[in-house]
Amino acid sequence: MDNLDDLKALWLSANTDPLPQPAEMLRMVKKFRNQKIRRKVIIIVIALACSCIMLWGIFFDHATMVTTYIGDVLLIISCVILAVTNIRSVKRFYELKDCTNSEFVQFIERTRQNQIYFYKKTQVIAMSVSSVGLMLYWYEFVHHNATLTIIIYSATVVYLAVMWFVVRPRVFKKNARKLNEMLERLEKISKQF
Repeated sequence: MDNLDDLKALWLSANTDPLPQPAEMLRMVKKFRNQKIRRKVIIIVIALACSCIMLWGIFFDHATMVTTYIGDVLLIISCVILAVTNIRSVKRFYELKDCTNSEFVQFIERTRQNQIYFYKKTQVIAMSVSSVGLMLYWYEFVHHNATLTIIIYSATVVYLAVMWFVVRPRVFKKNARKLNEMLERLEKISKQF
C-alpha cells in the first residue's frame, strides 16, 4: 500500500504548469493550419494572376521575336508549378481538421519532409525555368542597344543571384526553424503525457 501512496503523491506533485491545456493545443493546431492555408491561397492567387497577365501579353502584345514567346511560356510554366505545388499543400492542410496530438506531430514531420523536397527539387526546377524565361523575355526589348542590354542583364543576374543565394536559403532556414521548434514542443508535450 505504501507504493501506491508514493505513486499517488508523486502523481499529484508533478508540475503541469508548462503543459498546455487541451484547448491551447487545439488553438495552436488551428492557428498553424489557418496561417498556412491563408499564405498558400495568397501565393496561388498571385501565381495565377501573373500567369493570366502573361497570357494576356502573349495574345495582345504581338512580340516580333520568338524568344519573347518562349520566355513568356517559361514564366507561365514556373507560375503554374508554383500554383500546383501550393494547391497540393492547401489540400493537405485543409484535410487537417480534427486530429490527435500524435497525428499532428506526424503531419508536422511530413510537412518538414515536403519542405525539404520543395527546397531541393521543386523550387530549383521552378526557379531555373523562371530564370531562363526571364532572360529570354528581355532579349527582344534590349538587343538593339548594347548598353541597355548590359544594364538590364546585369540587373537581372544580380536579382536572380540574390534570390537564389540569399533570399531562398534564408526563407528555408526560417521556415525549417519554425517547424522544428513546433515539432520539438509537440514531442516534448507528448513525452510528458
